[in-house]
Amino acid sequence: MSKRDYYEILGVNKNASEAELKKTFKRLAMKHHPDRNPDDKDAENKFKEAKHAYEILSDPQKRAAYDQFGHAGVEGGAGAGAAGGASFSDIFGDVFGDIFGGGARGGGGSHVRRGADLRYNLDLSLEEAVKGTSVKIRVPTAVECTTCKGSGARKGTSATTCATCNGIGQVRMQQGFFSLQQTCPSCRGAGKTISDPCTKCHGQGRVQEQKTLSVKVPAGVDNGDRIRLSGEGEAGEQGSAPGDLYVQISVKAHPIFERDESDLFCEVPISFVTATLGGELDVPTLEGRVKLKVPAETQTGKLFRLRGKGVKSVRGGPAGDLLCRVAVETPVNLSARQKEILHEFESTISSNTKHRPKESSWLDGVKKFFDDLKS
Repeated sequence: MSKRDYYEILGVNKNASEAELKKTFKRLAMKHHPDRNPDDKDAENKFKEAKHAYEILSDPQKRAAYDQFGHAGVEGGAGAGAAGGASFSDIFGDVFGDIFGGGARGGGGSHVRRGADLRYNLDLSLEEAVKGTSVKIRVPTAVECTTCKGSGARKGTSATTCATCNGIGQVRMQQGFFSLQQTCPSCRGAGKTISDPCTKCHGQGRVQEQKTLSVKVPAGVDNGDRIRLSGEGEAGEQGSAPGDLYVQISVKAHPIFERDESDLFCEVPISFVTATLGGELDVPTLEGRVKLKVPAETQTGKLFRLRGKGVKSVRGGPAGDLLCRVAVETPVNLSARQKEILHEFESTISSNTKHRPKESSWLDGVKKFFDDLKS
């Protein structure tokens, strides 16, 4: 099978939706199908290539593995057999059965769908995300019916092979040179019919309930991370495999810190005197207080880096840093005497520009700007 990029094969970008993938693949399959291109080996190869790419990208788990690891993430996977020995009519039938609303992907036997994947949004504090935690969640979902054990049939009875599709779950229709495979209308892809359904689940094999799960959140997770709980999604139809539950992490805003990957940021207000003369400040970290030495003549916006006081990512690597941006706070609610002292202080430095280098250079720039306008 070709090692070309699957997105390139289908002619879509990496953000393409499932609908875009399906539409594009349908067009390519019709264009290159061997029935429309007899004795054209190139068209045959392009058809195989497009089908394999679609099988990978249309499966959320395979697509995620491919996006992260490339072909190595999906080699040996279920889609690899697409180019094998199956007849083209079988391949084409499976493809268009899926595109036009047929059974589940994958060949052979009945096409009962596995249970749907579920998503649960979990809000965490910054501390919980950084240090890890365990939480209990309640999830509304479809679970296997305990009365019929997921079969859908009344206790003491069983499902029978569907007479329409003979247990295959799909029926084949001939439309011109197209051979289309679609979900059996009698059994809806199950391959079996239930004449005496279970009274509790009404033949579905599953019922709606709320279940409580314990979720272990690893240290270092961040906004958008997902935790997969295999088999904790909806129960499948008539005893088929359940889906998965994806816990989506959302980290709430923190009153002090902002996070950027492994680094933390915070703003530290300092007094006019400390900024001028220097001093020491108690700075908060997620592990407790640390001392920050502020040198004399520090200006607003100065950034101090405390190495290793950030976050250790869930993906590994060293802990990030804590970046403290100082903001010189202007005194407020001054008494008359305090204002008098400040005026006296101002008079001692006003005649000497070396005490105010930024102001001096800024005024020089303003003067040059207006001189240039006059010339």
